[in-house]
This record gives sequence, structure tokens and C-alpha cells, in this order.
Amino acid sequence: MSRKRRSFTTEYKVEAARRVIDSGRTIVEVARELGINEALLGRWVSDERRRIEAAVASGDQPLTAAERTELERLRRQVSEQEKDIAFLKKASLQSKGQRNSAVEGRSLRERVVSMLEDEWSPEQIVGYLRRHHRGDDELAISHETIYRSIYTTRWGVIPQKLCKRLRTRRPIRKNKRHTVKGQWRSQIIDARPIEDRPATAEDRSVTGHMEGDLVIGSKNSQVATLVDRKARYLTIVATPTRHTTSVVPALVREYGRMNPALCRSLTWDRGMELADHKLLSAATGIEMFFAAPRSPWQRGTNENTNKLLRQYLPKGMYLGDLSQADLDTIAAKLNNRPRKCLGFRTPAEFMAEEAVALT
Repeated sequence: MSRKRRSFTTEYKVEAARRVIDSGRTIVEVARELGINEALLGRWVSDERRRIEAAVASGDQPLTAAERTELERLRRQVSEQEKDIAFLKKASLQSKGQRNSAVEGRSLRERVVSMLEDEWSPEQIVGYLRRHHRGDDELAISHETIYRSIYTTRWGVIPQKLCKRLRTRRPIRKNKRHTVKGQWRSQIIDARPIEDRPATAEDRSVTGHMEGDLVIGSKNSQVATLVDRKARYLTIVATPTRHTTSVVPALVREYGRMNPALCRSLTWDRGMELADHKLLSAATGIEMFFAAPRSPWQRGTNENTNKLLRQYLPKGMYLGDLSQADLDTIAAKLNNRPRKCLGFRTPAEFMAEEAVALT
């Protein structure tokens, strides 16, 4: 006996296809639920999507709020891609020695290459250009385009060797993946928890509230870092050993170089290098607070800045040969890079403005 072939009405096909389109479920799931062939449902879904696209294009079908949002997002994405393509075409001509009359003065490519050579990140470059050249289409570019220009060698727009100027120095672009391993810490006597920090430290409303930690090198070498929570201003301190009798005096000397009005509190982890924290507070007048054990995210400003610092002090590097002058030079490089969280001002600019406001 031959098997009778099922027939489906147009309404049924549309309803089945909309179950996939509207719910976001897979064709396999809906096909099993309805007891129909997956390939057949796949054709219905394709037909319905084409019908919807045609209706939207002709204006016959109104869009939902979600569809309008998605359409606007796609339009912006296409607009950015068109700008990027124009930049790449222009830059390719320039890299081949051909003149482009639409570009006046230094080309966008030359500016980007120069900033990359100064070890600025693509995001810092874009933020700086938008801040100082707003409305100038000749200097409009996205940070993603800069990354693609570096890592897509066939374009020949930006020398791939400049990937070594990026913070990661990777020759091949990778996804962001990192983990933080917890470390055991001894008990620090009379350690005030981070929850006791004043509100002005939590909301970053004033400068002078810092986060600190040690950056470890090879052969038991290390340096201390202090980062202002509001200004993101970095200070690097040479420390001969990791013992509290070495770290605390080094921090006392460094605080002596600072504007007293900008020295309010310091948040550290549970490392025993600050076991003598009471001596540090008495000598400098700052309040000391300690993050919870194995909670580096509670000092996120310092942790993030230390990652930036690894561009200059990579893991495995011996830090004992670096003088305080060397460390000051490295800190100055980071403090003179524009930061997105500061509206693409540099930490040095931001701290200078704060110092003037206090006078």
C-alpha cells in the first residue's frame, strides 16, 4: 500500500516558518515538534524570510520595534563598513605612492602609523582623532579597521610589524581570554576591609584614592605600582625586595614626592609586603584598606593598569636592573596615552587639571 503524501496549506507553511523566525528556535527543534521534514521546513523558512524582506522593502509591512532596532543597527554597520572600505582604498593608493588630492597635509594612514609607532592602541587613536578632529571625514576611522589593517597583510595598508607596538605584541590576532589565579595570603593584623573605604573612593568623585600591588619579575624581582582610581594616573616604585621592610619605606619615599592634597587612601591586596601598613599610614597620613582574599576584581583599576604595564615589563623579565628613573619614564609613557574612560584625555592631563583645581 502506497504511503499517502501530506499536503499543507499556505497558512500552515507560513505559521510553521514564523515559529522559527519569531522564536529564534532552530529548524530542527520546530520540525520535530510539528512532525515534518527538516529540509521542507527549511524551504518554508527561506520563502517566508524572502517574502518579509520584499514586503519591508516595498513598505507594505510595518516593522516591529525590535525589527526597527535591528535594521538601524545593520544600517550603522554598513555605514561603518563603507567608511572603512573608502579608507582602505585611499590608503592603498597612498602606500603605492599615488597621490590623492582629497587628502590635505598628513594622510590618515600616516597619522595612524605614527601613533602606532608611539605605542598607542587603535582605540586610543580613534578617540584622539574624534576628540580633536570631530566632523573631519578625512580623519574618520574605526578601531576595528586599524586592527584589520594591521593583521590583514594582503591589504598592505599598515606594516604588520607594527603589531609588535600593540600591548599584546601578537603576530596573529586572538580573542580576549585571560584568567586570574588566586593566591594564598597570610593574615594581616588590623587590616581594614575595602567595604570601609569612603564614598569618594567608591564613586571616584575625587583624586587621591589609589590602588596598589606588586608586579613580579624573574629571579625574585618586583616593582610596586600605584594607580589613582579617578585619574588612572600610574606611579611605579622600585622595591629591592618583596619584604615589608623594603616595600613600605619605598612607598613612604614615593608619597613624599606627591602633592599631599592628592594622597587620601590606598587599597592593597592581602600580600604580606604591607604587613607594616600602620607604619605607612603614620608616615604619610593616608588611610589603608585591603581587598578580600583572592578578589583581584576589587582592585580593577590597578589590575587593568598592570596589564598595560606588561607591554614594557613583560612576564619573565628581570626588574632588578631598572632604576627609579627608568620606571618614571615607563610610567610617563602610559600617563601620556589618551584613555577612553577619561574622554580620551591622558591621565597626566587629568591629574594636572585636578592639581590646579585644588590650588
